[in-house]
Amino acid sequence: MFSHQLQNKLFNISSEQEFNETALQIFRFQFANNPIYKHFVENLDVEIKQIKNFHQIPFLPIEFFKTQIVSCFPESYEEIFYSSGTTGMERSKHFIHKVSVYEESFMRGFRRVYGDPEQYRVLALLPSYLEEGNSSLIYMVEKLIKMSKTSASGFYLNHSDQLIEILADKGIKTILLGVSYALLDLAEKHTFKNPELIVMETGGMKGRRKEIIREEMHDYLMPRFNVPEIHSEYGMTELLSQAYSKGNGIFHPPPWMKILIRDMNDPLSLIDDKKTGGVNVIDLANIYSCSFIATQDLGKKLNDGSFEILGRFDTSDIRGCNLMIG
Repeated sequence: MFSHQLQNKLFNISSEQEFNETALQIFRFQFANNPIYKHFVENLDVEIKQIKNFHQIPFLPIEFFKTQIVSCFPESYEEIFYSSGTTGMERSKHFIHKVSVYEESFMRGFRRVYGDPEQYRVLALLPSYLEEGNSSLIYMVEKLIKMSKTSASGFYLNHSDQLIEILADKGIKTILLGVSYALLDLAEKHTFKNPELIVMETGGMKGRRKEIIREEMHDYLMPRFNVPEIHSEYGMTELLSQAYSKGNGIFHPPPWMKILIRDMNDPLSLIDDKKTGGVNVIDLANIYSCSFIATQDLGKKLNDGSFEILGRFDTSDIRGCNLMIG
């Protein structure tokens, strides 16, 4: 099938030209097969044949995932991932046609930045995600934990004595991946000194604490965990890829993912690098859903393709992966 050929191609992109060609192929495939996206594009009165570059492709507002099944195969899915949110909030739903595509995307993305997960002790502090269930983040972390060769790898609710004891155990490369409020709760009660430790936050206070800017949170966490930088993961339910930051809030997407920034006053127009605007994501791994999504995040793109997330639009829901602008 044509879609299988695209699936194999997208994870082997090695140039801007290959990205553009693959993005255009996926756009045409999704326009032909995704009824929600097709209807959205047609309402924009876009001339499909005139789209020659990925910058010209229309981006579907992320809100559609709350009310519609955004899929090329709406009757055929292996998983449904739900977004996190505060009580009473309508959660987004992502119908996953092939879970294997998600697994390949997050494993390739993780290995690009951190290497083989087998060499790490993976500790997850994600209580709210566990409580809500059906989370794409939990699915990813579960796979990383299973690939870890250390028995201590696993999910830890809140700041248990067991987690504190494990974090004090040196000599093993360790990733502590946590939602922001849980990391802050832990850091308020304990300090750590483990040279093998990587602290990675996934953002979000989930209504448990006051929202703060990322820089302020990192400045608080670094001395408490005795680490030079706080790492970050940027992903969301509606995507199948992640970008990682090894510090300073600068995220680097994998080759099959790009960030474009739209004008806040004209959502159909893109703006130059280093200027703040709405974050549009191209995630080619989303081949069976929609690869072109206009998020409610605010950010800016840098010249090398890396990007910063600066907050969110005031009118949007509190999202699990974002912080407020201070």
